[in-house]
Amino acid sequence: MSKISSTKQFPLMVLSSLFFMWGFITVLNDILIPHLKNVFDLTYFQAMLIQLAFFGAYFVGGFLYYIISRIMGDPINKIGYKNGIIIGLLISALGTALFYPAAHYQLYSIFLSALFVLGLGFAILQIAANPYVAILGPESQASSRLNLSQGFNSFGTTIGPVIGGFFIFEYFQTTNNGANSVILPYLFLTGLLLLLGFVVWRVPLPSISQNTGINTGRGALKYQNLKLGALAIFLYVGAEVAIGSMLVSFIGLPNIAGITESRASVLIAFYWGGAMIGRFLGAISLSKMKTSNKYSLMFLISLLSFAIIFFTVYLRSSISFMQIAPYLVFLVLNFLAFIIGKSIPSRTLTVFAILPIILLFIGMYYNGSTAMWAVLGIGIFNSIMWSNIFTLAIKGLGDDTSQGSSILVMFIVGGAILPPIQGYMADLIGVQMSFFVPMLSYVYLGWYGWKGSRIIKIKE
Repeated sequence: MSKISSTKQFPLMVLSSLFFMWGFITVLNDILIPHLKNVFDLTYFQAMLIQLAFFGAYFVGGFLYYIISRIMGDPINKIGYKNGIIIGLLISALGTALFYPAAHYQLYSIFLSALFVLGLGFAILQIAANPYVAILGPESQASSRLNLSQGFNSFGTTIGPVIGGFFIFEYFQTTNNGANSVILPYLFLTGLLLLLGFVVWRVPLPSISQNTGINTGRGALKYQNLKLGALAIFLYVGAEVAIGSMLVSFIGLPNIAGITESRASVLIAFYWGGAMIGRFLGAISLSKMKTSNKYSLMFLISLLSFAIIFFTVYLRSSISFMQIAPYLVFLVLNFLAFIIGKSIPSRTLTVFAILPIILLFIGMYYNGSTAMWAVLGIGIFNSIMWSNIFTLAIKGLGDDTSQGSSILVMFIVGGAILPPIQGYMADLIGVQMSFFVPMLSYVYLGWYGWKGSRIIKIKE
């Protein structure tokens, strides 16, 4: 994988733990949506306001950061990446702590407020951590490092639905009525975020200096690849979150699998777990490792990651191997997609955007396990999109990198916009056909990898 100095290996491990935590907590929204939908008797559109509140905070946080950087200079460059990460963790801990009064007073509006604060904290973490990982070594291998860290993010999103579904739908649901079942899980997460903040405060992180002055002109917005990349981030996050948010309801349809929410929440691990597989493979594929060694290691990692997902699901559901065997098809397709991508971030992004279009078509027009596995299999192709879009978008920005990062984080708001749109369409034309909303996103993502990611600096 990407070579970085021994002094930077431990910081990369610490940062990867951050990626894990915000992945684990973010995916719990997929559990909250069906849970609070039943508790408060919401429509699909109203339930999707959970994602609007959470990801809307990314836009607010990114926008405020951008404005401040234009007026006063880049905040992260001034206070340091380490302090930025700590501030993000503290705000995130406040957000999870607010779940207690939300559940105690049984008010959906307080839940949405808590999710907004939580999202605001994660926005700061994203602004600080993503570019920090990207510049923590050679620029040519930034995608590889981000894929590695994002792999741990996906490990969190893989086990999140399984663990969260058990505690919220089963364990605490038997002793707490309705919304109260979320109190102890989220207070526990508050403690973990505070502990992680303490660890980051105590460990030495290398200082990377960049320009701290006020940039004149258009700043990061003078780069065409950044502007088009911001829209790519919007559509990618929106599509990924919209699909994940609708999966429990989709799998539960009588013509798909017709199973309970608790059992469906377990199967979501294959959607988010696929992203974990793809990101670890992406870290290898986009590295400078010899081609012969790459493919051998990729094959081994894919099987190991698949085993982790299978045993995670098995512990909750006692599902047999033959029941999940169809998923092995996506491991093969993923491997072939990396070969076609030839370790080129832009080309790989295009290939990985085409396959979800095909799978969504199958999910919309077929029934039973074929449709179910087609939609679950999309996760493995979402895998490299964030890291590849991010590194393609900030490539060549120099001193404008952190500002560019704040713009990209601002456009994570796609996760707030597209899920309610799909929720509205689900109320209107049904859950299954509503998947045409994220399908349109992948069309643009394919184009961005093919043409839109080229570095073009616009004249002031």
